Amino acid sequence: MAASKASAVDHDKKVAHELSKLLADSYTLYQKTHGYHWNVTGPTFSSLHALFMEQYTEMWNAIDDIAERIRALGELAPQSGSALGNLTSIKDGDPTLSAEDMLKDLKSGHETVIATLKSVVELSEEVGDVSSADLATQRLTAHEKHLWMIKATLS
Repeated sequence: MAASKASAVDHDKKVAHELSKLLADSYTLYQKTHGYHWNVTGPTFSSLHALFMEQYTEMWNAIDDIAERIRALGELAPQSGSALGNLTSIKDGDPTLSAEDMLKDLKSGHETVIATLKSVVELSEEVGDVSSADLATQRLTAHEKHLWMIKATLS
């Protein structure tokens, strides 16, 4: 019995670590999207300003769910800028980019988050963590929709 309890704790730690990477990627992409909302210019300003606001608002609401799932697994959620910066695979945004380059940068960011989410789903399913798999699947659906909207705008 002790061995199975120990492996459950190990599984929770592994999933929480992957969720921490997801939190960092999500938070960084949220910040980038919000910054581009403030700084986008050009003839597509109005539509991109609104699109970015819709996307960063949705991501902001989801970040808390990810952090709370980490806590439910018994681990601390990373909270400092340096902790998140050490875990993320996404670079900070550049406010001087053109509107089109902002879209391309966000496209890349969503692709990164999608890859991170797929890792979370895979690991969660492997260890039988249905709740984390469900959370990641829901986030996957949201980021795939954000990516589709960005790709459609770039077309």
